Amino acid sequence: MIGISKLYCGTVEPSDALRYGRGSKNLPSHLLQFSKDKKPVVVWNMTRRCNLKCVHCYAQATEVDGKDEISTDKAKEIIDDLAAYGSPVMLFSGGEPLVRQDLTELAKHAVSKGMRAVISTNGTLITKEKAKELKEVGLSYVGISLDGGEEIHDRFRGVPGAFKKALQGIENCQAEGLKVGLRFTINRRNQGEVPVLFDLIRDLEVPRICFYHLVYSGRGSELIKEDLDHAETRAIVDLIMDRTRDLFNAGLEKEVLTVDNHADGPFVYFRLLREDPKRAAEVMELLSYNEGNNSGRGIGCISWDGQVHADQFWRNHTFGNVLERPFSAIWDDPKIELLHKLKNKKAYVGGRCRDCRYLEICGGNFRARAEAYHGDIWAEDPACYLTDDEIRKD
Repeated sequence: MIGISKLYCGTVEPSDALRYGRGSKNLPSHLLQFSKDKKPVVVWNMTRRCNLKCVHCYAQATEVDGKDEISTDKAKEIIDDLAAYGSPVMLFSGGEPLVRQDLTELAKHAVSKGMRAVISTNGTLITKEKAKELKEVGLSYVGISLDGGEEIHDRFRGVPGAFKKALQGIENCQAEGLKVGLRFTINRRNQGEVPVLFDLIRDLEVPRICFYHLVYSGRGSELIKEDLDHAETRAIVDLIMDRTRDLFNAGLEKEVLTVDNHADGPFVYFRLLREDPKRAAEVMELLSYNEGNNSGRGIGCISWDGQVHADQFWRNHTFGNVLERPFSAIWDDPKIELLHKLKNKKAYVGGRCRDCRYLEICGGNFRARAEAYHGDIWAEDPACYLTDDEIRKD
């Protein structure tokens, strides 16, 4: 996760993170990426069920009717373990988390244990009543996924009217004072919609947006050929910086982030070297705090069936099951070879990553993409768009 607004527009200074000691339990949400202990933010895909049929669904969601494998009582035990372990955030995802009737009960339980509870949703099921419930239980944030304007979004989501319902969900959250943000996955089908998303956060007064680079998993694995090429990616990241700066200069300080491609960090740094060298040095310090990709270290995932993964996209490797063993015991088990290596992945990556001068701040980027493309967990990430000259150590 790269905070474009924080880094490029200077809304965060290195001293801001240091003031809190860089401990994940002490850091406010907007500084959490700079924590030094890297206690995992846990994504719980609490159900595989969903009311939409998204073409890029990493969970390969199923019909809305059905039964979930983890009960409410067992879910509370899992949350208790995560809270005691020190995980700062419980991210409820799916499928569509709002198809579970116990979502608000479980979010309230997480908050009561000192965790920050957030949800990732398609937004279509957030009625006025549901928004009120979520606010009352202390939910910190609602991330709503959009894929562009109405025509593009509904085509991606496979259900007519999904866009209008998502916008109504945003409005319902805002009416209750719930912090709400947008999530957008970039690919060739919708790269032209990036300006539309910026217009939406301006016009709807949404304070935050995350632009996700495509990860080749779930249904998304069928979209490898539709990922942007390196030149297109560079152009999109430049556009995101341009539009973020325009908002900032207009007095609209939105929080804009890119996710799942840590080449974005050095790319922001390069641009600041040209435009503001003093700020570039500060950005390099912040990027060193971030440490790049944190799959298997600063982020983890629990699936709908209890399986534990390094992140929500990389499901072909399982480290254990929380129905049989606590997450904390699994996460710290040195006998789980891959999980142990992921906590120090910089020692194992190969290809261009191994000799890259920015390895310390990128962390080798996304292992799921490397494996999907090369068949090798430790190969270079094919989505790294930095040139050989840019990453050369000399």
